[in-house]
Amino acid sequence: MKKYLWLSVSLVLCSTAFAQKNVVDKIVAIVGEEIILKSDIENAYLQEQGQGLVSSSADYRTELLERQLVQKLLMAQAQIDSIFVTEDQVENAVERQIEFFIGNAGSKERLEAYFGKPIEEIKDDMRAPFRERLITEQMQQKIVEKIRITPSEVRSYFKKLPKDSLPEMPDRYELQQIVLRPRISDAEKERIRERLREFREQILNGEKTFNTLAVLYSEDPQSAVRGGELGYIPRNQLDPAFAEAAFNLKLGRISKIVESEFGFHIIQLIDRQGDKINVRHILLQPKIADEEKEEALHHLDTIRRYIVDGKMTFEEAAAYFSSDKKTLNNGGLVADPQTADSRIARANIPGETAREINKLKVGEISMPFVSHSERGQEEYKIVKVKAFYPRHQANLEEDWQNFELMLTEEKQMSKLEKWIKEKQANTYIHIDEEYRNGKFRYDGWIK
Repeated sequence: MKKYLWLSVSLVLCSTAFAQKNVVDKIVAIVGEEIILKSDIENAYLQEQGQGLVSSSADYRTELLERQLVQKLLMAQAQIDSIFVTEDQVENAVERQIEFFIGNAGSKERLEAYFGKPIEEIKDDMRAPFRERLITEQMQQKIVEKIRITPSEVRSYFKKLPKDSLPEMPDRYELQQIVLRPRISDAEKERIRERLREFREQILNGEKTFNTLAVLYSEDPQSAVRGGELGYIPRNQLDPAFAEAAFNLKLGRISKIVESEFGFHIIQLIDRQGDKINVRHILLQPKIADEEKEEALHHLDTIRRYIVDGKMTFEEAAAYFSSDKKTLNNGGLVADPQTADSRIARANIPGETAREINKLKVGEISMPFVSHSERGQEEYKIVKVKAFYPRHQANLEEDWQNFELMLTEEKQMSKLEKWIKEKQANTYIHIDEEYRNGKFRYDGWIK
């Protein structure tokens, strides 16, 4: 099944930034009150060609047109449903794309020479397409958000799959861990707080923007490149102290210094939608003194001996000693960061942990070692290989979550396709003669 429409109708980005100088422009499609220009299609073609994404199909331009047709339907519905994005969200998306372009071009000057215009004009060209992309992504999520899957549906779905088409599952592990984060001295905490106070004053005085300081100094590698923006996150997925401060902010305001399990932050509210919030933050992590590192490793070694000598189970030790809130209450069991499954594909195990489990058999516990969290935070841990599942053809007993995910995606795709067909029937659509003979996925474009 071709799935290019699901969550990808908006891949046609910043098309005007890729303007093709010799294209004679004209309107090639009208959807409701929205128009699509020939240059939109050609610019999208150029962009994907530059990324090596262009298919050899003769109907590839028709495919690009259809993506934009669907996007216009989504935009029209988003307007009815009052879905919007903030200027800050658009600006952050544009900045990320510009950084990507500069990285590919080699320098800002080479990027400007490629487009034949200053960087600010390139950004101006990109804002409207990015605003549309962000809105249509939200609209798609709203269309499918109420889809739920029952166990009987998963079993029925599995039975209908041809046995020779079942995927091959890679080697996977169930891992348990006990994590210790060394004690931070009061002097080091105060040094970090003072640095964040300086940042806050610079922002409030208009000397620097929050985005700039986040890119330059934030120690959260995932959000720093986006100017500190986290995206919409439910309250229950945030550190409690961070959530408390963030949800009490007014739009655009900057928090006082917040201490969480990840370090110290200042936070700025971008937007709030119900129980979800979008903020940007600057994270600084205190430096750990050598003696504190040695103490943590020694403590872990003692805990390991308790477990090996049978004085307590790994599960008991995790609940009593571990600093990792995600795993201490479930026996230290680690979830796959991509699927949330307890069975982690070897490729998804972080390098430091992967090196340790390569030395272990099922039931064995590693020696203490230094690791880094997803936010770059230094931590100390021991891990146990609870179980190993060798490569095999997928089956329902061992791979339930995989089939549940496959069925969810299929139902989401089906719901979106049904929605598109309904909107086609009730929306004025005109396609130019040049594209009428193209091979569309949906018949409803030609009326």
